[in-house]
Amino acid sequence: MLYDAAVIGAGPAGITAALYLVRAGAGTALIENSAPGGQILSTAEIENYPGFPHAVKGWELADLFDAHLAEYPVERLRGGVLSVRPAEGRLFHLDLEEGKGLDAKAVIVCSGAQHRKLGIPGEEEFSGRGVSYCAVCDGNFYRGRDVAVVGGGNSALEEALYLSRIVRKVYLIHRRDTFRGAQIFQDKLRAAENVEIVTECVPEEIRGGAAGMESVAVRSRRDGEIRVIAAEGIFIYVGMDPANGFLPEEVRRDPAGFVITDAEMNASIPGLFAAGDIRSKHCRQVCTAVGDGATAAAAALSYLEHWNA
Repeated sequence: MLYDAAVIGAGPAGITAALYLVRAGAGTALIENSAPGGQILSTAEIENYPGFPHAVKGWELADLFDAHLAEYPVERLRGGVLSVRPAEGRLFHLDLEEGKGLDAKAVIVCSGAQHRKLGIPGEEEFSGRGVSYCAVCDGNFYRGRDVAVVGGGNSALEEALYLSRIVRKVYLIHRRDTFRGAQIFQDKLRAAENVEIVTECVPEEIRGGAAGMESVAVRSRRDGEIRVIAAEGIFIYVGMDPANGFLPEEVRRDPAGFVITDAEMNASIPGLFAAGDIRSKHCRQVCTAVGDGATAAAAALSYLEHWNA
C-alpha cells in the first residue's frame, strides 16, 4: 500500500509528527513495535514538561499523547521495521516483520534509542533477576530492599530519586566526581537519608546466586581498590544507542550512530527525515522530541507538495 508518509516510532516525536501530518490531510502510517509513548513509559515523573507544574507520570503523558492522535485517521501498524530503502519513482519501501511491507513518498524516522549496557560479568546472567534498565518498570520488585543505580545524567538521577521513595537504600554509582544531571535532582538526592553517592567508581562485576543478584563489585578510579556493595538490584543508565539498524547505509550519522539532520530534520537522503532521540543532538527531552516531530512533519509536507507537483 502507498502512503504519503510513514512515521517510524510512536514516542513523543513520532506521535507529534503523525498528528501534524494527518491534520494536514496526508495519508499517514504510524509504525510502532511496542506501546505508544517510547522512553517516557519508563520515566516515573516528568517535572519539566510545560503545562504540568506539579509533574506528570510518564505513562499518563504517553496516554494523553496517544489519546490525542486517536481522534484522527492514522493507520496504526504494529511490529518492527526491518529496512527502509529508496525504491523506484522516488518512493521508499519499508520491509516490516512477518513479511509485510509498504511504500511511502516520505519517511520520518522517530525510532529513538535503546539503553546501553555496561558489558561486565554478570550483567547478562542476572538480567531480569536483579539487572534492570527501567526503575519504573521494575522498582516495585525491590521495595524495602537495597539497590544500586549506575550513571550520572538526568535519567540516572531521576530514577535514583524515584527508587529512594520505595526501597531501603540506594547506592548511586558514577565514574566521575561530578554529575551531568540537573542540579535540582542532585540536591534532592544529597538530601535523601537513604541515598549513598559513590563517585569515581566503575562497576566491575555483578554477583549473585540461584536466587538472583546479591552484590555489585566496583573499582575506585582513584586507587584501584575494589568495593563490594550488597544490593539485590541494579538499575543501569549509562547512555543510549540509536535504533538505526534498518536505515540505508548512505544515511549520514555521527560517530555514535545518531542520524545527522539539518534544522528542518532533513536527513542526507531527500524525503527522509529524523526526529527525536534518533537525531544527532545534545538535548534529548520530551519537549525537544515534540518540537522535532512538528518540524519534521512540516518539512515532510513541504517535500510532498513538490513531490506531487
